[in-house]
Amino acid sequence: MAESGKRRDDITISNQATYWPVAPLDIVVSAPIVARLLLGTSPIGRVVQGVALGAYLGCTLRDWGDRRGIRKIAFREEFGADLHHMVPMPRELREAEIRALVQSLNDELVLERVPRRELAVEVDRHLTRYIAGITGQRVHTSTRVRDHALVGLVFPFALGACDVLSGDVAIFRDTGLLEAHVIAHEFSHRKGYWKELHAQVLAYLALVSSGEPALRQSALLERLHRDLRVLAGDDRAVFERLLTLLPLRPELRSLFLQLRPSLNAIERPVEAGMRRLYDLRMRVTGQTGISDYDLGFTNFLYTFETSPTARQTPPGAGAFTYYPRRRAERP
Repeated sequence: MAESGKRRDDITISNQATYWPVAPLDIVVSAPIVARLLLGTSPIGRVVQGVALGAYLGCTLRDWGDRRGIRKIAFREEFGADLHHMVPMPRELREAEIRALVQSLNDELVLERVPRRELAVEVDRHLTRYIAGITGQRVHTSTRVRDHALVGLVFPFALGACDVLSGDVAIFRDTGLLEAHVIAHEFSHRKGYWKELHAQVLAYLALVSSGEPALRQSALLERLHRDLRVLAGDDRAVFERLLTLLPLRPELRSLFLQLRPSLNAIERPVEAGMRRLYDLRMRVTGQTGISDYDLGFTNFLYTFETSPTARQTPPGAGAFTYYPRRRAERP
């Protein structure tokens, strides 16, 4: 009986593919090309292709078996909100929240950086803790993070990615003080939460409740960034104008500008096309679309922090939010 209880409350996802020297999907995609170039259509070439694909599928099947024991969070019951159950945040409250976030970030600025490998371990610890605080189950996963993967070339606007089958995570570029949130988002996928809104929410709540100033800062930076994205949309000029109007520390302003680099005449239509493709992929998988990253994320937090029925208490909300919990029925 004791062993059964351990399996129920402490589960480990092997994530063997995350320890490979090369991203597993890169091997699956490139193995047929390399085999054909070096070995042609010989039987040996087909064996190489089969071995690569077999190794990948073997790892993913083992992880799938491990993940079957995960107890998932029921988001609407716990937070009073979910994908199709959110209250739109009024613009005036969003603007007031932006001002409050700016003041908090300016007052509590932490510039020290932690190496990515150490940061990943710390982020995973707090994410595991937060999820277990709700489900009663600690989901242990790999803390490996890659610096590159071929998928980063396909979606140039992405900051990171997680292979949903193998749990392999790659961070494509240095996001500075935001990196903790980017890692936490991808690690949420690794722990079985595939929807982007859910990953955004879990990453934010785990970091803002961590008690670690640098991790909390990363979460608040993400919230501010997404609030600004809602107001600016895809218009870089409007985004920059909003930034200039905020009394934000120069170090933080430059960080946000780096997140939206200028694109040339060739890059703009390519990025726009890939964004439309990614938005379609999200909709096909039952999500609202690419807006889940910003409009959905910030509306979720607003709904949660004002919900009269949420089981969870918003962590650290008192430091930068001011609106009271509603007395109306749950949306």
